[in-house]
This record gives sequence, structure tokens and C-alpha cells, in this order.
Amino acid sequence: MDKQESRYRWLVLSISLFAYFVIVSQRTAPGLVTDTLMSEFHVSAAVIGLMSSIQFFAYAGLQIPIGLLSDRFGPNRFLIAGTLLNGIGCLIFSFAPNESLLIFARFLAGIGDAAIFVNVVLILSEWFKAGEFIKLMGIVSLAASIGSLTATFPYSAWISSTSWRQPFLVIGIILLITTFLLYYILVARPGKMFKDEAKTKKVSEKAPESVWAILKRMFTARQAWATFLCHFGVVGTYIGFIGSWGVPYGIHVFGLSRSAASQLMMYGLLGAMIGGPLISWMTSKLGTIKKIYALVHLIVFLSWCGLFLSGVNPSFLLAVSLFFIIGFGNGASSLTFAAVRSSFRIEEVGVISGFSNMGGFLSAVLLPIVFGKVLDFFPGDALNAGYHYGFLIPVLFSFLGLTGALLLKEERKEEVSA
Repeated sequence: MDKQESRYRWLVLSISLFAYFVIVSQRTAPGLVTDTLMSEFHVSAAVIGLMSSIQFFAYAGLQIPIGLLSDRFGPNRFLIAGTLLNGIGCLIFSFAPNESLLIFARFLAGIGDAAIFVNVVLILSEWFKAGEFIKLMGIVSLAASIGSLTATFPYSAWISSTSWRQPFLVIGIILLITTFLLYYILVARPGKMFKDEAKTKKVSEKAPESVWAILKRMFTARQAWATFLCHFGVVGTYIGFIGSWGVPYGIHVFGLSRSAASQLMMYGLLGAMIGGPLISWMTSKLGTIKKIYALVHLIVFLSWCGLFLSGVNPSFLLAVSLFFIIGFGNGASSLTFAAVRSSFRIEEVGVISGFSNMGGFLSAVLLPIVFGKVLDFFPGDALNAGYHYGFLIPVLFSFLGLTGALLLKEERKEEVSA
């Protein structure tokens, strides 16, 4: 039986997407309780920025090693281990008595998170045909957007009705249960169902290429750097802001309640939910990645410019509209990995995907820290000005993303079975 023809692959897709959805849902959830944590633990905005960033620092720093290891040893066990670590990180966060343990918990969650997306990409490459890949990445983008949407008003209402600790406790438990389901569906059962295929694969395996040769080829490839910059600009700015300062922005600049401010961020997430599947479908139909992705990056760059140019007291309607457009652009981020899949050998997809993904989360590491330091220069009544000048950071980062999109080369899609 061929994996890529079996109905079992849809079960593999379902459990992989569920794990990814749950992990994404808690990835930005700490941004909902930024003010609460600052008050409860008596820490500055810069410390909270560090807590948000250290998770993405761990994520970004491990993308290349995880990609190399997953290409060489297979993605299943790394996805399982990442889910387990993420669950443990959530549990520790829910019980943390001080800011040091909060930071450690988010660091541990970041280590686990680092093993998720790259391995979801590789698992889809293994179980589905290359021709289905762009559309599947749109579904993955939709799952991520729904996960992020869950971390806005639903989580905010949950926190308001209980406490900030309970959601992280429950999500941690769900992730531990998901870990066992992943092992059964990805490892235990397929091992019995596809014995012959596993034996054939083992016999046909060649001696692994040197890590240094792979890295040298990656770091000298224009296409790898182009996809890195694309993700840096369109993903990092969106996740970095929404996951740290988005809700406080709504509270301080527009005087919204926590729930209402989380709904402001929800407009961006709705945009991402629409943008992911729609742009993937358009790209699949039109057969061009570069033109569509360059246009998306231009629109995102102009939207961040619009938020900056709107001044210290921006229009609420304008902010809503621009967050929706920025979210729509983030939904197109799956095109980064469509470009990787069409440009590189299947044996390199993991490490190149990791490198490209690192770009987005390096941006998400830097943005909350720098944004927090800018805000610390504008205390009290001047905080609106702090947010105004802080928007220069995503303006610069999204410009780098546009540069990456313009550097992309349109490659002929390689029909490789994975």
C-alpha cells in the first residue's frame, strides 16, 4: 500500500493539524495578560518583552538544527517531542510563582514549538503528492489562523471568567494527550500498515551528505535568503506585534477593555483565515508564486506605513482595516514553503524550510524587545507616542520582506514523490 494513495493520510493530516492548531493557540496567548503579568509580578515592559521574545528566540535558533535532523532521521518523533515539550512549558507557565519561571516556561515552549511547523511540512511532503502541496499549505495556514483567533476573544473571555493561569493549565494537559495520539497515529500504527514500504526505503537509503556541505549550499543560495527575508517581513511583524503589544495597544491607545482589545487583534486573524486558503488557491490556479507574493508584501509594507503615518491618535476604523489587511498578508506566508518545495530537492526541504521559518521568528524575537524599549521611553500619558514611533520597527521589517519577495526566482515545480 502506498502512503500517498491511502485514506490513512487524512488521519495523519488531521492529527498533525490539530497539534499545530493547539500549539499556535497558546503561542500568542501571553500577549492577552501582558498588563496583568506586569502588575502581578511588578516588572517593566522590557521584561515582558523579553518573556515574549525568548520563546521566539528558542524557536528561531533551533530551526536549522531541527530541519537538518528531521531531514536525516524523519519528522515523526520530532513532532511528538515538540508537542510534549510545549505541553510541559504550558503547565509550568500556569504554576509559575515568579517572572524567572515564567521566562523559563516560555523558553521551554519555544524549544517544543521549534519542532512543530517544519515537521508538519515534512510529514505532508511524505504523505501527500507534490501537486497537492500548495493547497495543503493553505489549509495549514488556516489552522494556524484559527489557533491564533482562539487566542483572542475566546481566551480573553476564559481568562476574565477564571484567571490567567487556568487556560495554560488546560492547554498543557491537552497537549500531553495529543502527544500520545501523535505517537499512535504517526509511528505505532503506520509501522504495522506500511512494513514493505519501510523496508524498501531502508534498503534504498544512500549515505547521508555532510552537514557542512548542506549548510554551505543553503547559505549561498539566493532562493534560500529570499524565502528567509519573505518570512522575516510578513510573519515576524505580525506575530511579534500581536503576540506581545497588540492587546495593550488597543487598551492604551483606544481605551478598550481587554476583551475589546483582543477583538481588535481578531480582525487581523480573520484576515489571515481568509488570506491563507484564498491566496494558496489563487497561486495554484495562476501557477506563479513570485508575482502574488511580491504584491502581498507590498500591501503589508504600505499597511504598516499607514499605521505609523496615522499618528499618535489614529482612527479606530483605519486601525481595524489595516490590521485586517496585515493579517490577510500573513495568511500568504505559506507561499514561502511552496517556494521552498518547488526550488529545492526533497531531501533539503526540512533544513531550507527551517532556515526560512527562522527568518519569521527572528523578526518576532526582535520586534517585542525593541518595541518594549521604545515604550519605556514614553511612560504615562506619553504612551500613545511610544506606540506611534514603535510602528517604525514593523515598517522597516516589512520592507525587508518586500525585498525578499522581489529576490525570489520563479522555479519550475519539481514533481517529486515524498
